[in-house]
Amino acid sequence: MQRREFIKAAAAAAFVASLGEKLTFAETTGGMPYRILGHTGEKVSLLGIGGAHIGEAYVPEAVGIQVVRTALDAGVNFLDNAWVYNSGRSELRMGQALRDGYRAKAFLMTKVDGRDAQSATTQLEESLRRLQTDHIDLIQLHDIHAPGEADQVFGPGGAIEGLLAAKKAGKLRYIGFTGHKDPAFHLHLLQVADQHQFRFDSVQMPLNVLDAHYKSFGQQVLPVLTQKNIGVIGMKPMSARDVFKANTGVTGTECLHFAMNLPVSVCLTGCDSMDILNQALNAARTFTPMSQAQVAALLSKTEAAAANGQYETYKFAKYS
Repeated sequence: MQRREFIKAAAAAAFVASLGEKLTFAETTGGMPYRILGHTGEKVSLLGIGGAHIGEAYVPEAVGIQVVRTALDAGVNFLDNAWVYNSGRSELRMGQALRDGYRAKAFLMTKVDGRDAQSATTQLEESLRRLQTDHIDLIQLHDIHAPGEADQVFGPGGAIEGLLAAKKAGKLRYIGFTGHKDPAFHLHLLQVADQHQFRFDSVQMPLNVLDAHYKSFGQQVLPVLTQKNIGVIGMKPMSARDVFKANTGVTGTECLHFAMNLPVSVCLTGCDSMDILNQALNAARTFTPMSQAQVAALLSKTEAAAANGQYETYKFAKYS
């Protein structure tokens, strides 16, 4: 690696390592590490199971249900989903998996696309029916991807108004938001929330070995969240698996360990088979805080591939 590239990778590694010093562990039970979800005080598993993959058409329904139940039996308690995933199939399958006492083991999160109170409330009610539960532990505004959305969700008749009403009615406990396009949109929504004297309970964003180099959520948004003590939910630890197309030599376990080394409350990963789930469980059980040298070694492998974001296509998604 050239000297300039080494300096860049080393600087990024030092930044990541300094964030890693802020890791907040709750405890480890049965080999599964737990952390605290920001200011909520909730104890959540370091590994979370993504909801999109279990509802994919190529995944047998029985496998999707088995993935969720096996994860819960193994100590995972954080489950991700969204009203829109696979036209509702992901929530329907998760709802079936949460029967027979499994709901009590889960900290259940789903997301709504609605930006106004009426649509957000309608979607929440549908999610409750699909998931076969009377409440959602964490609801998130899904995929914030434009600056105007911040004023929309906080305006009169906006989504926040509807979600706060649902919270008062006992249908949800916490409120957060997600996005993967541009850190600037996250920062803007956080600023607007401050103006309305509202503190989100969680924020979800891509955190991985590629993000560290380009339009980085880790470098731009993560420090703000740690300062505000907002729960951090990391997603796309393998950049939607595109990190492997980059031929960087970084393994799936290394990707997960890098993301887990950040001050995240939860690292979400999609599991579409039992083999993938078992790999993820093993990564969580074997995680130990990484040294600055270990972080630098990973970032040096990915710096060139990540330079222009070509393997983080979600950051370039076009929206109307």
